[in-house]
Order: sequence, then structure tokens, then C-alpha cells
Amino acid sequence: MAKIEVLLPQWGMGMSEGTITTWLKNVGDSVTEDEPLAEVEAEKVEETLEAPATGTLAEIVVPEGETVEVRTLVAYIETA
Repeated sequence: MAKIEVLLPQWGMGMSEGTITTWLKNVGDSVTEDEPLAEVEAEKVEETLEAPATGTLAEIVVPEGETVEVRTLVAYIETA
């Protein structure tokens, strides 16, 4: 199995950080590529963090309510 890193993307040029407001999936849930994983508040706008790969959500690194910088590791997806 390969572990794929889920990083907080930069949606806008001025975006430097984001807050995970809600995880839409739980550890152990199956996910498909481009499926919504979490809601993120960035620059006063709600964005949807999408899965970069198909597999199983193996670990959530950043809990709800935590603010992190762009390109921070927020979760892992395990692929078959």
C-alpha cells in the first residue's frame, strides 16, 4: 500500500493559511479521487478540500478547528 499525503492547497494568491472547519470523512472511510474530504475556511471563504487519490482515509493529522499554513500535511490516504 502507498501512503498519499493530503496537503492544504493554496486556492488564492494571497492565501497563506487555512482552518479545517469540518472533516467530511472519518479515518477508515473509503474515498475517491476529487471527492470532498473537508471544509476549509481560508481568507474568509469556505473552500472544499478534495481527495488527491482513491483509497482509504488512513490518518487525520490536523483536527477540526486548527489553522495551518498552505502546503501543510493534513491527512494521509492509503491506496491499494
